[in-house]
Amino acid sequence: MGKFSISDLENLSGIKAHTIRMWEQRYGILRPVRTSTNIRTYCESDLRRLLNVATLCNRGHRISRVAQLSEQELCQAVMQCGEEGQDYLPQVNALLAAAVAMDEPQLQRQIAAALDQLGFEEAMLHVLYPFLRRVGIMWQVGTINPAQEHLVANLIRQKMVAAIDALPYVAPTAARRWVLFLPQGELHELGLLFMSYALRARQHHVLYLGQNLPVKELAAVCEAYQPYTLCTVLTSVPERDQVQSFVEELARISPHTPLFLYGPLVQRECLQLPGNAVQLRLMTDFLALANSLSLHPEPTEVLS
Repeated sequence: MGKFSISDLENLSGIKAHTIRMWEQRYGILRPVRTSTNIRTYCESDLRRLLNVATLCNRGHRISRVAQLSEQELCQAVMQCGEEGQDYLPQVNALLAAAVAMDEPQLQRQIAAALDQLGFEEAMLHVLYPFLRRVGIMWQVGTINPAQEHLVANLIRQKMVAAIDALPYVAPTAARRWVLFLPQGELHELGLLFMSYALRARQHHVLYLGQNLPVKELAAVCEAYQPYTLCTVLTSVPERDQVQSFVEELARISPHTPLFLYGPLVQRECLQLPGNAVQLRLMTDFLALANSLSLHPEPTEVLS
């Protein structure tokens, strides 16, 4: 599967098109097929090889030496790459190559190495989120199939759930209380899970309602739980022309509760925010918010 242009390879590997052409002509690392109009097209194995070559070159290996490696030697060299330094592109490229190959053991090894080296939050921000963004681009343009995308998402979800479970319990009567949810029809959960981890790690209490929650259920939740805030991520739901009315409906459900909004659908300039709503543009903005609020805990309250 997969037919890639040279600009696709540039976007997915981080290697400039002119460099790819030079490597191809001088070292023969790729063997594109030309269309009837003489345009280069590349296959999935070309992408995987380029990602592996880029991983090693970004680690300081000479392209003249890397180009001489067999496919097996290339994969072994990537697996043995040290994880030192602060350049995360090699780790992202190694993960992409493993995803394209459906190499689950290599994905597990690369994810574990990033977590061990950086810790959970730093690994998510610098390696796994950039990796997921690249996977998302590949899925959008049809160069990665649903099985590959699901493999990646489920492996990372498993790591997130395990990290959350490993955190100490925080009682709801001794912390700020957050309701985290995704609207009905929204299944992109990884951003919300990361928020849950970040809040719990900072001694907030989280009522995690997860995917696909009908908005009408929130009123009863707010009455029973008395949250400090509501927080949601809008990735693919609702439809773009319904985002404004959806946000206004959320604000009406609990008008005195802060509402934090994150995700691609809330980044539009034309979105008019109700008085109790706050737009978060970056995940680092959310982390800064969680840090700030953890320094100023609420007085202890008893749930009704």
